[in-house]
Amino acid sequence: MAIPPLIRKAQRWFFRTSERALDQAYEAAKMIESIENEYFGGDPISSRYGNYGQSSLNYFQDELKKYLAVINLRMAEFRASSVVLRVSDPRIMEIQVESRRDDSRYTLNVVDQPSIFFRKLQFVDEVLARYQSAQDSPSTVVMVKEPGTTQPQLASTKNREQTVASQEGAIAALPQSTQQEKNGQRADALSDRASVLPRSILRTVDRIRQDLDPQAEEEVVKNFRSSRGRTTIAIRFLLLLVILPLLAQLTAKNWIVGPVVDYFRPAEASDVFLNLEMEEEALHELQQYEERLRFEVLIGKVEPIREADIEERVVEKATEIEEQYRKRSSDAIKNVFADMLAVAAFIVLLTTQKREVSLLKGFLDEIVYGLSDSAKAFIIILFTDVFVGFHSPHGWEVLMEGLSRHLGFAANREFIFLFIATFPVILDTVFKYWIFRYLNRISPSAVATYKNMNE
Repeated sequence: MAIPPLIRKAQRWFFRTSERALDQAYEAAKMIESIENEYFGGDPISSRYGNYGQSSLNYFQDELKKYLAVINLRMAEFRASSVVLRVSDPRIMEIQVESRRDDSRYTLNVVDQPSIFFRKLQFVDEVLARYQSAQDSPSTVVMVKEPGTTQPQLASTKNREQTVASQEGAIAALPQSTQQEKNGQRADALSDRASVLPRSILRTVDRIRQDLDPQAEEEVVKNFRSSRGRTTIAIRFLLLLVILPLLAQLTAKNWIVGPVVDYFRPAEASDVFLNLEMEEEALHELQQYEERLRFEVLIGKVEPIREADIEERVVEKATEIEEQYRKRSSDAIKNVFADMLAVAAFIVLLTTQKREVSLLKGFLDEIVYGLSDSAKAFIIILFTDVFVGFHSPHGWEVLMEGLSRHLGFAANREFIFLFIATFPVILDTVFKYWIFRYLNRISPSAVATYKNMNE
């Protein structure tokens, strides 16, 4: 009895393959359009629109490639299924009925499906046309977007028959990967076009052409204002990343977590020491006080004191140490919850302010990659020697012990040694991979300077 409904569902799923593939391609195209509207003012995703750093442009290009790959796959599925299945008939209106009666279900939904279907297909074609790469092959027809137009136009072809055949399939054609701009140059600059002349000459001609442009001054002022605005936002967001978690930690510790901990952990009934290490420190401090007091009496630095008076002073010091370590234990418990709230505030900032994060990454990239080769090599050597160098284990040990004391945990020597034996090695591998993967490609001379200075 359950087989026919399953067969009907499978049949319905199979016959909706074309529409399902088109819907997924449409959603990917909408994501591309949202990036264009939010970060590039409605223009195509390119370095000539929106003044972003190389890291930000690489991120947007990766997102573009990802969504174009989705459109590529789904449109291929759409074309393949359209050959076998009948897609929407323009003469038919989809009518579905939905109700519940005697455990049976019907749907009622009047939708102009053909109109929606073709609007989605047209929207996907428009997005693809903006990123269609033109080729100079005489036997290939591609869709290119001319400046100032909204519809793509056909490039030159070998003959009329090939033009007509390619034009029929151009609507569903898939985009090829966009050419990546190098060194922040404009995509339509002369230096990015294939030519028999050296690229340096073409870049010089292109720079002269831009200098002679009557609107060059306005463009420079516009770029300067845009760069200043991005720098201001990046610095403000960087300060916010540092100040807001600290304020959250202090506020939570003094006004939120502190009163709650003091209420549920009263000073009279609470333990003085959270761990054995704190107790040993207190005993050692009290022992040193008593020995120092007796030593000062023996050398005549203070007047002779009776044994009862010495015991009385030791008791007073023990009470003082007890209050001190009781407060320290309470502060350690407060620090755990306050630090959790501070980390949560930091994560919320990173997840909600994605535009500011992108601008901050571009700002840091401009600072790092804008330095001279010797400065880059100096900073790399400084960071590597401090964090993964020969003397770095001592620093990591101090940091781990301070963190344990801050949170009220006993310093586990085995864990600290294991951390020192693994984490700096991983960090050193990340440094080397970054130098090999990115810096070696962007600034080979800086890598050469780094090797010479390191040797």
